[in-house]
Amino acid sequence: MANLGFVGLGVMGSRMAKRLLDAGHSVTGYNRTRSKAQWLLDAGMKWADSPRAVAEATEITFSMIANTQALEAVTGGADGILAGLSAGKIYVDMSTVSPAAVRDLAIQVEAKGAQMLDSPVSGSVTTLEEGKLSFMVGGKRDTFEKVLPILQAIGPKATYVGANGLAVSMKVATNLSLAVQMLAFSEGVLLAEKSGIARETAVEVLLNSVMASPMVKYRGPFVLKMPDEAWFDVNMMQKDLLLALEMGLQLDVPLPTTAIANQMLTAARGMGLADKDFAIIFEVLARMAGVK
Repeated sequence: MANLGFVGLGVMGSRMAKRLLDAGHSVTGYNRTRSKAQWLLDAGMKWADSPRAVAEATEITFSMIANTQALEAVTGGADGILAGLSAGKIYVDMSTVSPAAVRDLAIQVEAKGAQMLDSPVSGSVTTLEEGKLSFMVGGKRDTFEKVLPILQAIGPKATYVGANGLAVSMKVATNLSLAVQMLAFSEGVLLAEKSGIARETAVEVLLNSVMASPMVKYRGPFVLKMPDEAWFDVNMMQKDLLLALEMGLQLDVPLPTTAIANQMLTAARGMGLADKDFAIIFEVLARMAGVK
């Protein structure tokens, strides 16, 4: 059993830490708001007063952070993760952030004698709780091999994709499709509904058709009833789409459907829906179509 650290105990990070605890690992955690981590402390997690303290106390430190700016905040400075790293330690960031920022951070980690992996995840709260989460991992292969058994305590599938930054690039390439699929699904539901088909019937048919990807199957029902707590809110999804559009510009890859989905998320924010799951894109399109 390993001595692990976890920084960033939000919706996904907290549940990952819990799976590591359940697997028998020792976990030391830090979150900006301690009260949100109390249920993990009750389950046996140790507390550290800073990201630096987490890295100092553990062999492998994981982080799950909202965006590039937040990652820089928890890794830099006197109380950051970098300050707590030393020779032989491993740092694994699971956030979806700028690939360039990950590459720069990996260089700083290596300067401390440690190793870094970027290991974003594919899946949702549901897939995580079911133990079906998958990882894409960038960094040195031998470091990946060391961490693999621990990742598999969270989810069964981890794919090595290459050097630092490439896993995050793969995650951005994956996530752009989530919003695009949700928009296409919403278009189909609304077209059927305005034709005279009950919304519930349209959803049932589409979810049992060839277009029903795993994402559509677990998020499609949200057009009937949104979850009380957003699995992945509008701002988080738009952050990923903006990363994709930035990469597309740099790499000369046109991303027309991504650009349209991004505009729909901007409309959602304009309607005051930023805190809703990004499936709220259906509500945006419904209002445009004159449907309640």
